[in-house]
Amino acid sequence: MVYKNSCLYYGKKFINFILSVFVLSAAIFYIARLAPGDPLLSYYGSRVEKMSPEEREQAERKLGLDKPVYIQYISWLENAVQGNFGISYKYKTDVLKVISRRLPNTLFLGGTSFLLVFLIAPVIGVLCVWHEGKWPDRLVCKTGTIISCIPEFWMSLVLILVFAVKLKWLPSSGAYYIGREDDIPGRILHLILPITVVVTGHLWYYAYMVRNKLAEETRTMYVLFAKSKGLSKKDIILRHCLRNAMPSYLSIMAISVPHIMGGTYIVETVFSYPGIGTLSYESARYKDYNLLMVLCILSGILVILCNTIAQVINEQIDPRVKGNKAGRAVEVDGIG
Repeated sequence: MVYKNSCLYYGKKFINFILSVFVLSAAIFYIARLAPGDPLLSYYGSRVEKMSPEEREQAERKLGLDKPVYIQYISWLENAVQGNFGISYKYKTDVLKVISRRLPNTLFLGGTSFLLVFLIAPVIGVLCVWHEGKWPDRLVCKTGTIISCIPEFWMSLVLILVFAVKLKWLPSSGAYYIGREDDIPGRILHLILPITVVVTGHLWYYAYMVRNKLAEETRTMYVLFAKSKGLSKKDIILRHCLRNAMPSYLSIMAISVPHIMGGTYIVETVFSYPGIGTLSYESARYKDYNLLMVLCILSGILVILCNTIAQVINEQIDPRVKGNKAGRAVEVDGIG
C-alpha cells in the first residue's frame, strides 16, 4: 500500500512536470516570434538588406519561417521529441553543441556561488543569533540589508572600476586570458569578481532566514528545558536549534537555485563571461529562435524541478502540507 501511494505521488509530480514544460515551451515559442526583430538578420547578416522579395521568401522557406506559428511549433515539437533542436542561426551549428561549449562555465560559476551561499549563510545566521540584540547582530543585519539592496549589475560595474581599472589586480571580463584557456590560475582570477557579486547579492537573504529560524528555535520550550538542565549555549544552538532548522533551510536552498541562476546570468552579461547567461542575451538580441528555445526551456526545467524538490521536502518535513491538500480535495468532492 505504501509503495502504491509513493508511485502515485511521484507519478503525479512527474505528470505535472511534463505539462509545465510543455506549456512553457509553447509560451516561449509564441512570445519569441511575436517579438519585434528579423531572425533572417541573425542567419544571413547584412545580406538581408540586399535581398529581393523572392530571395527573402526563399530564405524564410529554408528556415521554416514561412508557415503559420502553430505549424512551426508542431514541427519544432516533433523534432525536439526526437532530440533534434535545430541549428543556431548565428553560429550555423547544432544548438546543443553551442550550449555544450558554454554550459561548463556557467555550471562552475553558478555552482561555486551556490555552494558558498549554502555554507556561509548558516555561519552568519548562527553568529547573529549568538549575539542577538547586541552590536555584532545589529551591524551584520544593517550591512547585509544595505548590500542586498544593491543591484548586481551596478555592483559589478563598481568592482570592475575599482579592482580592474584602478588597481589592475583582476581581469574585467572573460573566463580566461586569450590563448591561455588551460591556465587554471588565470581562470580562477577571472572568477573572483563574478563570484563575489553573485554571492554578496544573495547571501544575506538566506542568512537572514537562518537567523530568524534560529531565533524562533531559541524561544521554544525544549530550549528552556535544555537551559534548565545546564546545557551550554553552544550545545543548544549548534546541536539542537541548528539541527532542527536545517530541514527548512534545505527546502529554502532548493528554491534558491533559480534565484542564484538568475543572478549568474546577469553577472555573466556584465563581465562578458562566456556562459549560458551571455548566450541567452545574444540569442534574444539576434532572434536566434532555436537557441533561445532550448536555453529558456533548460532554465525553465531547472526552476520547475527545484520548486518540485522544495515542495517534496516540505511535504516530507511537515506531512500536514500533504494532508491539507488531501483535505481540500475531499471537501471539493463532497461539495460536487
